[in-house]
Amino acid sequence: MPKLPKIVKALLDPKAYPEIPQRIELMQTQMSFVFLTDNYVYKVKKPVNLGYLDYTTLEKRQLYCHREVELNRRLCPDVYLGVVPITQDKNNFSVGGQGEAIEYAVKMRRLPQEAMMDVLLTNNQVSPAMVTNVAQKLVDFHQNAETNATISTFGNLDTITQNTKENFTQTKKYIGTTISRNKYQRIKDYTDSFTRENASLFQKRLVDGRIRDCHGDLHTAHICFTNDIYIYDCIEFNDRFRYCDVASEVAFLAMDLDHYRRADLSRCFVNAYVAQSQDKELLKLLNFYKCYRAYVRGKVESFMLDDPHISAEEKAGTLSTARSYFDLAKSYI
Repeated sequence: MPKLPKIVKALLDPKAYPEIPQRIELMQTQMSFVFLTDNYVYKVKKPVNLGYLDYTTLEKRQLYCHREVELNRRLCPDVYLGVVPITQDKNNFSVGGQGEAIEYAVKMRRLPQEAMMDVLLTNNQVSPAMVTNVAQKLVDFHQNAETNATISTFGNLDTITQNTKENFTQTKKYIGTTISRNKYQRIKDYTDSFTRENASLFQKRLVDGRIRDCHGDLHTAHICFTNDIYIYDCIEFNDRFRYCDVASEVAFLAMDLDHYRRADLSRCFVNAYVAQSQDKELLKLLNFYKCYRAYVRGKVESFMLDDPHISAEEKAGTLSTARSYFDLAKSYI
C-alpha cells in the first residue's frame, strides 16, 4: 500500500469533519485526493506541478478551489457548496475548523454513484432519450457560454497544434508501455496532416463564434442522472483546455460512448446535438476531435502510472484503460 501524506491519513478519521460521517472512502486522481463521506465530497488538490497545471503552493490551491466552484456552478449550481479550509491544532486536523488554514478543499453534495453515466453504461441502463437530453443541455450551455476575442484565439491553428504536439511530447515516455511506436506514429502523422490540410476550416470555426468557454473534460464519469442531469468536474486549472471548439466537446462524450462500445448512443447523441444546434459543420471535425480526445484520455491514464500514492493493483487497471483509449484513438484514422 503506498504511503499517504499525513493530512490524507487525518482526513480518513470521521472526527475531522463537522458532520462526523459514518464512513469515508478515499479516491484519487492524478491531481486530487477525493474524500467521499455519507452526504458530501471533499476534494483536496495534490501539491503537484504537471506542466499543464501548477498546484505547488497553498495560495494556488486555494485559488483553483474557488475557480473550480465558480466554473462548475454553471452546470451544477446546487452541487458545488463552496471552499472549506482545513486547519491544524497540534496533531488534530479539522475540516472547516478554527485557526490557520493549512489546506483547502472543494465541498460538494454527494451524487449517487449508481446514477453516474459510466456506471449506467456498464449496466446497459442508458437510453437514446437520455443522451438526447444531455445533447439538449449541452446545446443550451454552449449557446450561453462566454466567448470573446481572447477566448476565440484558442481556436486558432497555433493553439490547436500546441495542444496536439503537447500530447505527443508528453506520451513519448510511454511508448512500449501503454502505446506502441507504430500506433504513436500513425496517430501523430494523421493529426499533423489533418490540421495542416484543414487550416481554413479551423479559422472559419473561430470566425463563426464556435470557440466557447466549455466544460473541457466531458466524459461519461462526469455526468449523473438523478432528478436532473448533473455535469460536473470541469477543467479549472488551464483555460487552454476549457476554451475550445464546441465540436471538440461534443466529440469527447461521443468518443467515450464509443469506448463503452455504444456507437449507437454516440451517433444518437451527436445527431441530437447537430439537430438542436444546427451546427452541421462540426461533423467534418468529429473524427479528428474524437481521435484527439481519446488520445488525451490515454495520456491521462498513463500519467497515473507515475503517481506514488496509487497502488499497484489500481495501476494494473490504469494500464489496461490507457491502452484501450490509444487503440480507440487509432480507430478514428
